[in-house]
This record gives sequence, C-alpha cells and structure tokens, in this order.
Amino acid sequence: MSRRRRPRLPEGEFDAQITGLAHDGRGVARIEDKVTFIQGGLDGEQLRFRYIARKRHYDEGVAVEVLEGSPDRVEPRCPHYAICGGCSLQHMHPDAQIEAKQAVLLENLEQLGRVQPESILPPLRNDLPWGYRRKARLGVKWVAKKDKVLVGFRERGSSKVADLSECHVLHPRVGSILPQLSALIGSWSVRDRVPQIEMAMDDERCVLIFRNLEPLSDSDIASLREFGQAHEIVPYLQSGGPDTVQPLDPPGVALQYRIPSESLSLGFDPGDFTQVNSEMNRRMIERAVSMLEPHGSDRILDLFCGVGNFTLPLARHAGQVSGVEGDEGLVLRARSNAARNELHNVDFFTANLYEELQPAVWLDRRFDKALLDPPRSGAQQVLPLLPRLGVETILYISCYPGTLARDAGELVNEHGFRLISSGVMDMFPHTGHVESIALFRR
Repeated sequence: MSRRRRPRLPEGEFDAQITGLAHDGRGVARIEDKVTFIQGGLDGEQLRFRYIARKRHYDEGVAVEVLEGSPDRVEPRCPHYAICGGCSLQHMHPDAQIEAKQAVLLENLEQLGRVQPESILPPLRNDLPWGYRRKARLGVKWVAKKDKVLVGFRERGSSKVADLSECHVLHPRVGSILPQLSALIGSWSVRDRVPQIEMAMDDERCVLIFRNLEPLSDSDIASLREFGQAHEIVPYLQSGGPDTVQPLDPPGVALQYRIPSESLSLGFDPGDFTQVNSEMNRRMIERAVSMLEPHGSDRILDLFCGVGNFTLPLARHAGQVSGVEGDEGLVLRARSNAARNELHNVDFFTANLYEELQPAVWLDRRFDKALLDPPRSGAQQVLPLLPRLGVETILYISCYPGTLARDAGELVNEHGFRLISSGVMDMFPHTGHVESIALFRR
C-alpha cells in the first residue's frame, strides 16, 4: 500500500488579510477560497506569512511581517516567544485577550450548545498576568550537537524542546533558573535519561519532580541536593509511574495553599491536580461561592472535587456538602483537608464519574445544588443524574468551552435548566486556554 504524500508547501512569503480569530488565538484568513490559520495574526491586520502546513480543508501559516497592525498588537515580552509553544497570545494586549476569550465562549455556547446566557458576567481577572504558573510540566532533552541539555516548553507546533534562557509565565522561582537547570542536568551521568521536570508550588515552597529513567549516581544526587539548597527548591525523583514520585530527602514537604476569604488551608501532594494560577483560583472560589449562594439549609454536591478546592469553601456556608472524585488519593487529601480545617458537615466519596456508577451512600441522598469542575472532556455522563438527585441549581466550572457548550445544550434542551449567566476567567494569560463559569437553574 502506498503511503499518502504530504502536500508540498508553497515556497516564499504571501500576503493575507486577517478577518477573525480562531478559538486558539490564531488569525483567520481566506487564501484562494481556503481557510488559513496564521499564528501571530490579529483581527483586521494585513500581514505577510509563510506556510507551515497544508491540510485538506485548511492550511496553516506563521506571520513573518505585519504590514498594517491592529491597535491591539503589543510587543511580546519574552525573547523566545517566536519559537516557544508555552504561550500563543503575547502579541495581543491583555484586555484584547480576555475579550477574545469571552467571544470564544459565547460563540461556542450559541453554535455548539444552541443556548445563550440570560446575562454575561464581566471577565474575572487578576493583576498578575506574568509569573503566575505554579504548576507546569517542562520538557528536558540532551542535544549532543549543542552539547547542552534543553529545559522548557515544546516548540510551537513541534515535539522538540525549546531552547529557553527564561520564561515569563512560570513563577520566577523556576522561570528565572532554566539555564541553571540545564547545567545541572547536563553535569549528570544520566543527562540523556531525564525527559521531564514537573513543577508544583504552594504559596511559598517549590517542588521540582525530576523524571529519571535510570538511577542517579551518588555525585548526581549530591549536585541535585546542593542545587535545591541554593535555589530554594525541594527536589523529588520519579523513576516510573505516578506512584514512584519520592522526595530526594524524605519526608519531603507538605504543600498547602490558603484561601483567605474562607480562612482555609488546603494540603496537596506535588503530583496532585491543583490550579496553576493560585491568585485566580482564590478569585474564582469567591465568585463560585457568591453565585451558588450556599445557605445553612442547602445540601450541595461537588463533582470532580479534587482535594476539596470548592467543597470546603462551600461547607463554610452550607448545611451539608458531599464531594465526589475519581482519584482515591485526592479523596484522601480532601478528607484530611476537611479535618485540618475542622469542617464536619462535609464528606467525600471515590467514584469514576465517566463510568456506570455503583450503589453508594451519596447516590441515595437528595441535593439542592451542585458544582461541577470536570476535566477537558466535560461532564456529559453525569448530567442526567442531577435532576434525579433533586438538584435545582448547577454551577459549572469549565476549562474547555467546547464541552461546556455541549453540556449546557443538554442541560437546557433535555433536562429543563435555564442558563442564567456565564463568563470567562483569565486563568492562563497569554495563552488560548479559556476558563469559564456558568450558572444553571431549573
């Protein structure tokens, strides 16, 4: 069987008029009656670009020169912006970024879900659009031709690790020491057997988990310990799956983040899911509590509850809150967090919310309100359950507008809910990631 050849890319540079923005922030142009997505283009701009890919139904390009710029265009702050895939919108003013994300959300709701919110919430933003990432996974690659270990995000549109000297979206504790991390791993005996570093920070401390496919030598370990002390980093190693994550020097560190508005402190393990932007997470929690309006008589169900990020703040106000999560380790941390904060009106259960649910105590209860905070795949499987449990009000936190729109359409058109309000939250400034919130009532 002959292998299908890739279409040959046109050589040279071409002019394009950008007529809109795609959901990932790329400029949209129509070249010879074919849609072309152009990285670096803004709505209304005239620019020159080169092709980087040709598909059957669309092409892809990258801007090389702006001929007539948009008033929303700004100079990217990072010197590596042209190659690094960690960001995609640094060339757009932050105000325009959040407006574009709001437009993406509303377009998805209307076109995919066939619904419109009765009111549009003002975008939720914070004052820290730089150095906000406290969770990240960085690629690591020994490149013999450069005689160097590369540490950073992947190159844009590539699996290669970008050659970075700094990163402006990572917290400065890590974003400012990428060259030192490169030199550290480059000095190791296993420099070509370390494929990634996972970063996890609480309000003060920073853990770096080094994925090591082979054991480190004694001298490697000594240099890592010295590095951690010099840069206020707590080193962990991961030799296999997630259950192999271990501190270099036991017992490691007990990470925790505060929610001052509710006088809470939540603990988590370095490999646990937590929001990347701690300041935005606090503001998101405040908005969620305000929108859901928990009262002393309310029974609230929190699905995909994690370590209790929303469960425990809600428990400060509600009569009873039940959290459900598929990861047993997260459930254990959530229970510990409830005990830590002396909250006795909350309980947690382990259940895979993407499979047929087995009989459980929480399924025999009635609830007034529910909060959903699912992963990118959404919460479609559990939506029919909510009316059966008596839920009248739903607050949905989404990290992907496509699945929110799909689920919103089902809640409104099949289960008798109204979409009261919706809006975006700037969890990931300078990227195309759209975090949003939506309130439904029967």
